[in-house]
Amino acid sequence: MTLNILFLTVTIKKRQLSAEDVVREQLAKKIIDQNRDRQFSIYRPF
Repeated sequence: MTLNILFLTVTIKKRQLSAEDVVREQLAKKIIDQNRDRQFSIYRPF
């Protein structure tokens, strides 16, 4: 009888954001919010 066991190590590191990444994420969030507002204005419940 053979018993094969696989050991897996997962390391999680906090990602350091650069100034450019922060600006890009803020711009993306702003665009997403604008699109969501536009969708809500189109699909209003009557």
